[in-house]
Amino acid sequence: MDPIEQTISQIIVAMRKAPPDDREALKQQLLSIAAGSETARARELIENMKKSELLELQWDLEEILEATAPRRPEPPKKPEPPKVENPNRPLTQKDLVQVYDDPRGIMLHKSKVGNRWFLTQVDPRSGQPMTIELKAHEIEQIQAQ
Repeated sequence: MDPIEQTISQIIVAMRKAPPDDREALKQQLLSIAAGSETARARELIENMKKSELLELQWDLEEILEATAPRRPEPPKKPEPPKVENPNRPLTQKDLVQVYDDPRGIMLHKSKVGNRWFLTQVDPRSGQPMTIELKAHEIEQIQAQ
């Protein structure tokens, strides 16, 4: 039996005999050994000895193993894919650039992204401005006028 195995075995025997309130100091001793220079060997010994102990003592030993477990490196974060704007999404006023403003009440707007054109004019029935999207042949016709 090597010295580290003998020390761990003695501490576990003492923990077995100690009342639950007095085990904390022994747990700290075992934790410092398990976190020391021979962590892998100490953890292996504790793991093997834990199997033959009472459940309550197994829990204490499991806490020590969890506290000294090697940390897994976090997986590298994947870069987020660039956001692609849908060219057909509903547009707001800030998405449009005014191209033409006729004093008679007609305005032409072009979208900043894509090739969408819009015509804004006053609705004669309601008196409110009304915006409609223009088709390709309508754009050519209006530009000609």
